[in-house]
Amino acid sequence: MRRRKAQEKEVLADPKFNSKIVAKFINMVMVEGKKSLAEKIVYGAFEIIKTQLNELDALKIFYKAIDNARPRLEVKPRRVGGATYQVPIEVKQQRGTSIALRWIRDFAVGKKGKTMKEKLADEIIAAYKGEGSSIKKRDDTHKMAEANKAFAHFRW
Repeated sequence: MRRRKAQEKEVLADPKFNSKIVAKFINMVMVEGKKSLAEKIVYGAFEIIKTQLNELDALKIFYKAIDNARPRLEVKPRRVGGATYQVPIEVKQQRGTSIALRWIRDFAVGKKGKTMKEKLADEIIAAYKGEGSSIKKRDDTHKMAEANKAFAHFRW
């Protein structure tokens, strides 16, 4: 039995766009506590997005990309009578957003041959257009949930 819920730390909004989601993304991109470098990478990626899509507001594109990559369903393993079933569950908004951010970051890191700014911009633009690795990952997650719909009654 769990004692209590973990206290959630409030993330301060980022200085440039005054957005908590951008601040969270900067914290995800950050490696070894180098926040100023992470900020340069994320803001640089936003500049690249602006120039590539001829758009004034890169933040709108970023939010749309996150929304496109956000999974609506996922599977959770449940043990019932000695067997483990993959039970599909709905994803809450906040968890879905953090999963989408993680996928975008991870697929950008996994690419080769460009600077991190460019890789990040490419992945965000791909997610915005409804293509790319993070969208494929979302579709795979949805497919898995759909395939295991028969076990939905194990949800509790």
